[in-house]
Amino acid sequence: MNVDNNSFSHHSYLLSELAGSVGNFGTVLPLLFAVSFSCGMNVSLMLLWAAVWYIITGLYYRIPIPVEPLKAVGAIAIAESVSTHLIAASGILMGVICLCIGFFGWMDRVRRIIPEPVIRGVQLGLALIFVKSAIPGFILPDLSFAAVSAGIVCVFLLIKRVLKIPDLSAIFIIGSGFFIAFLSTGFPSITFFSVPTLQLPSSSDFFDASVRLIPPQLPLTLTNAILATSLLVHDLFKKDENPDKLCKSIGLMSLSSSLFGGFPMCHGAGGLAAHYRFGARGGLSLILGGLVLLLTGVICTDTNFSSALPVGMFGVLLVVVAIELAKHGLKTENLLVSGLIAVISLPFGLALGFGAGLVLAWALRYRNKLI
Repeated sequence: MNVDNNSFSHHSYLLSELAGSVGNFGTVLPLLFAVSFSCGMNVSLMLLWAAVWYIITGLYYRIPIPVEPLKAVGAIAIAESVSTHLIAASGILMGVICLCIGFFGWMDRVRRIIPEPVIRGVQLGLALIFVKSAIPGFILPDLSFAAVSAGIVCVFLLIKRVLKIPDLSAIFIIGSGFFIAFLSTGFPSITFFSVPTLQLPSSSDFFDASVRLIPPQLPLTLTNAILATSLLVHDLFKKDENPDKLCKSIGLMSLSSSLFGGFPMCHGAGGLAAHYRFGARGGLSLILGGLVLLLTGVICTDTNFSSALPVGMFGVLLVVVAIELAKHGLKTENLLVSGLIAVISLPFGLALGFGAGLVLAWALRYRNKLI
């Protein structure tokens, strides 16, 4: 019997792209749902905008450049239950700043200003804040499903080690949570998304965002989401992706999403690695991922259904995200700087931690020049 090798190769490619399309959902979904539960943001609109930018990014870059929420903004929003207008203000500011940096070609200057240990410290601080938010806010109120979710994570860690297959724990946890909600409320009433309306935060929201949310988010975006992503694209695809180009697309994502009810979005080296690890090699994976997010958003227009989702799963997934962030943070070249940021961030916030760490890093750099 003759086998059409081209057909087999085509089907293999489609399956690989489909598997890779959900590779970063373990970061995207828990953050968006946790923000919805903590801050009251419309989860359907957040998923709609995430889906739109997944598809656009897949068509534009033609490789699996990730689309994910701004982690520092998400961590602070979840921990402090900030207002939706404050989140929108942070996204608009981030959008304008990134567009300006990208269009003026300033990414090389950014690379010289922010020392690497400062970024690692922000990652460690984020990890601690995610754990601090996850335990009392999501795990303790739903210990039973949190235990089930933790069990799924452990099982897949063992399977991954023995069989050398990708970690699908996040997908199984989220799928189990949706199944529980189905059992509780029945099949959700399917309606289309509400029409996004323009939202303009107040001047006080912009000022508050510039003090509390932008200082820890901006360096993380410029380095991890742009410079590190550009470097990893070269490593994985042997392709040069201009950091200023990535900066401009982040600006467009954050600005458009935040103006119309979505959560501000960015790229990220960790997300790129996750998509690639699960099999994504082209832009089709992001297009398929966008369609999955779109379907999820349609299901979640039923507020009774989305309210029935077990919060324990979000707590465990946030801890998993925190562990991944901490692994990168511990790669620091200067544990004193990174550790100071993490320690200060937990009780006093990322903005103060970032400021203290940046001053210390600059002081140490100046001292080393004098020696």
